[in-house]
Order: sequence, then structure tokens, then C-alpha cells
Amino acid sequence: MAADGSGGGARKPISVLFVCLGNICRSPMAEGVFRSMTKSDTRVATIDSAGTGAYHEGSPPDPRTMSVLEENGENGYDHQARKIRISDFKDFDYILAMDADNLHDLLRVQKRIVKNSGIHAASAKVMMFGDFGGRGGEEVIDPYYGTRDGFTIAYEQMTRFSKGFIEQVLHGVGVAPS
Repeated sequence: MAADGSGGGARKPISVLFVCLGNICRSPMAEGVFRSMTKSDTRVATIDSAGTGAYHEGSPPDPRTMSVLEENGENGYDHQARKIRISDFKDFDYILAMDADNLHDLLRVQKRIVKNSGIHAASAKVMMFGDFGGRGGEEVIDPYYGTRDGFTIAYEQMTRFSKGFIEQVLHGVGVAPS
């Protein structure tokens, strides 16, 4: 990938896809936070989010996701839930899962793509978003069935993970988790 930090020349801007189960709580929150943090950063080209399931396809984010984003100054975020696509594994440099189940599902799909289409059809780095939070493998618990407090906790995690990603991947401090 051109965004891997190797070589001495200018790198192409990276693309990042955040993934949870239904794409209405965690991954759109991660997308909103990351968009806000990188809005003027030319090293980031594309930011999106998706779900491993199509349960809420076409729906806006959960109102609790939106209220926590707005409460923290993340205004004007617009999103419609979608399911992960095979093309995402080629179109994005990083696909970041919110929990181990999402990661397992994504790796299974990626393995199937590689088997059926070849390695170049699935070149994205698939990993846990929580690997960038300082506690390897940290998961974002799905707040959907809980109270609004779960969304506040998720927001705090998204902020910490986004800062870690920016520091490790964009600024090249330390080594990006593998």
C-alpha cells in the first residue's frame, strides 16, 4: 500500500472504513469523530463506515449517536447505514473493526475474496480500531441495547482511538499495530 510509510517520496492520501454490526451506533460515531479530527488533513482522502450486517441499511445513525456527537461539537454529520461491500477491501487502505466479532467477520470475508479473486482484490489492512487506543485489542461495546451512557463511553473510546491512529499512522510515531 502506498500509505504504509515506506519509501522517501510523498505518500498518497489514505482511506479509512470503520465497521460495526449494524452501522448506526459505533462505526458512524467513529467516522464522525475521525472526520472532525482530520477535516483539514490532506493525508486522509476517504472516510466512511459500514456494518457487517444489513439490519439497518439506509437508516440514519441512532439518535443517541447523533446527540453525543452534537454534544461534543460534531455537527452536520450525515450518514445512511450500509453493509460492507467486497469492493471496500480494495478501495480502503484501513478497515477498522469495533469488536472481535466484527474483526472475525471481516477477516473471513477478506480471506474468501483473496481465495476467489487474488490478493490484490483485498489489499486493505483489517484490524481492531481499539489497537490504536493504547490497550491492544480493546473493544467498543455495542451501546445499542443500553443507556445513553454507553454512547458517551463509546465516544471517549473513538476519540482516544482516533488520536492513536493519527499519531501512529499519519505521524508515523511508533509502529502501527499488525
